[in-house]
Amino acid sequence: MTLVGNWSYPTAVKFGVGRIKELADACAATGMRKPLLVTDKGLADLPITTATLDLLEAAGLGRAMFSEVDPNPNEKNLEAGLEVYRAGGHDGVIAFGGGSGLDLGKMVAFMSGQTRPVWDFEDIGDWWTRADPDGIAPIIAVPTTAGTGSEVGRASVITNSVSHEKKIIFHPKVLPAIVICDPELTVGMPQFITAGTGLDAFAHCVEAYSSPHYHPMSQGIALEGMKLVIENLPRAYADGKDLEARAHMMSAAMMGATAFQKGLGAIHAMSHPVGAMFNTHHGTTNAVCMPAVLELNAPEIAERFDRAAGYLGVEGGFDGFRAFVQGFNDSFAIPRKLSDLGVNADAIPELVKGALIDPSCGGNPVELTEANLTALFEATI
Repeated sequence: MTLVGNWSYPTAVKFGVGRIKELADACAATGMRKPLLVTDKGLADLPITTATLDLLEAAGLGRAMFSEVDPNPNEKNLEAGLEVYRAGGHDGVIAFGGGSGLDLGKMVAFMSGQTRPVWDFEDIGDWWTRADPDGIAPIIAVPTTAGTGSEVGRASVITNSVSHEKKIIFHPKVLPAIVICDPELTVGMPQFITAGTGLDAFAHCVEAYSSPHYHPMSQGIALEGMKLVIENLPRAYADGKDLEARAHMMSAAMMGATAFQKGLGAIHAMSHPVGAMFNTHHGTTNAVCMPAVLELNAPEIAERFDRAAGYLGVEGGFDGFRAFVQGFNDSFAIPRKLSDLGVNADAIPELVKGALIDPSCGGNPVELTEANLTALFEATI
């Protein structure tokens, strides 16, 4: 099988090894003449970033970069990025990196022509209609990890640094116009990032598959996404230069983000306030929460995982799948407790409060209450 493709679901995706070389063409297609590359602090000085800036400069597109992006990006990062964007007279954004760089880059483009504060566009009802669509700059997304799938998403997660809440900011035009998925860009990921981001993709697929909402297309994508992670994350973890495994993981990441149009649930409802309060790695936090959430949801999801387990190569139906998930986590040295990530039991009331108002809670197959969320946090801390 040749792992190269040109896709347009949910947006135009240029997929394959070496396709970062098409970045200048993508800029031309979106009308960018002076793009700003937005990435995170950890990527700023790495060879893949330098090489990408070289490509832009060689094409006469400048060499502008903003990298003051925290692991859980916040409104302060956004304001700093907007200042650089406007001062430089830029006309588009290349969102480059993992979830933090992608989410912040998309928001710089989104907010570049808005007059209202970013919180006015939270994913609540029709708040997105408050935005001026003509004030949204074009976006090209270039993922360098395989986890969040933000490259094919119409929203960004931004932490409110005052309230320590993660907010989902949504608009249809936040969906990047072009995505370049080059598996070679993920080769340098350290093992713990490979694991954490890969398990983020897995969590997206598991929760989308578990969601009670009707969306058969997403259901099928979620199932195949789980299979790709199960088969390829161990390979990518063991050998970071395995380009076939890296390619399949990039696909799984996009599939997870596409599938969760069907809904997310308690894993993300827990993970978002934990990340906002304790600055934990999002995918790793999801992985820690997953076994307990599967147990909570068992009455509603056991039958569908009984059917899926055989296809996923897992014996024993739902019970076998639940046991597999814990073993899968263990194989990547994922902690079993949130306390191992620095989360303390004193924070449980505040974490429960945050989880109850998180948009993700609406996609959980079992209704989330103060009581069962408290029990979930107690079990994982």
